[in-house]
Amino acid sequence: MTSRSEKVQTFRGLHATGCFIIPNPWDVACARMMAQLGFKALATTSSGYAFSRGRKDGANDVSRDESLAYAAEIAASTTLPVTADLEDCYAGTADGVAETIRLAAEAGLAGVSIEDRMPDPSQPIREFDDAVARVAVAAEAARRHDIVLTARADGIGKGAYDLDEAIRRLQRFEALGADVLYAPGIQNLEGLRRICRSVGAPVNHVLGQGVSGLTFDQIADAGVRRVSLGGSLARAASGALLEILRGIAAGEFSSLETAPSWQSLRHPAQTI
Repeated sequence: MTSRSEKVQTFRGLHATGCFIIPNPWDVACARMMAQLGFKALATTSSGYAFSRGRKDGANDVSRDESLAYAAEIAASTTLPVTADLEDCYAGTADGVAETIRLAAEAGLAGVSIEDRMPDPSQPIREFDDAVARVAVAAEAARRHDIVLTARADGIGKGAYDLDEAIRRLQRFEALGADVLYAPGIQNLEGLRRICRSVGAPVNHVLGQGVSGLTFDQIADAGVRRVSLGGSLARAASGALLEILRGIAAGEFSSLETAPSWQSLRHPAQTI
């Protein structure tokens, strides 16, 4: 059995050299499929999981307990390190942030993220000082509990601030001890390069937000160390299901007749 400390060590090592893809399962079947196909680590998806439960992402419609239970289930299903998308750590106070980090480690996770976003449509992004104070608490708690902390600057994707402000925040998050940095919604390849040149910590880039059409090599050459899929994989899979259901609703069943076997889904590496 792989211990959590071993998973943390593996996860830190993955960020140390090169660039790797970290897909985002929304259930155990997805996680096991990804592990069999050779991915080296997994990340939960708050949006994919919320959609699977009929909830709304980013509005705390999914509670901290629910999100941690989902993440713990994914972590227990594989020997791979798993990092959890825990939005704003589901906490309005510093003590609450620290408690979420502790609970994430207790749940068997190798990593956790904290966003400067909050579930308030009228003010979706926290002020600089508030965001910095919360990352400081999260970083201290992450050191205490030996868990990899990803700090996110979400304002670009929300139209709340520009690239310069994202860099200012990421640099401060790095100085406070964040292990990985992340700014969803970057609009072009040059912006991605600027982010990577501006910080020393590993940078995560998410597909499905901001710039599109980039290859893995372009993203890696920009300096990115980790490529996540976020909720885009869950959306793509749900879109495929929607098209199948539209066909069935119209009386067309061929998609079911060509469906893969349960065996090939359980053991995808054997059917490549």
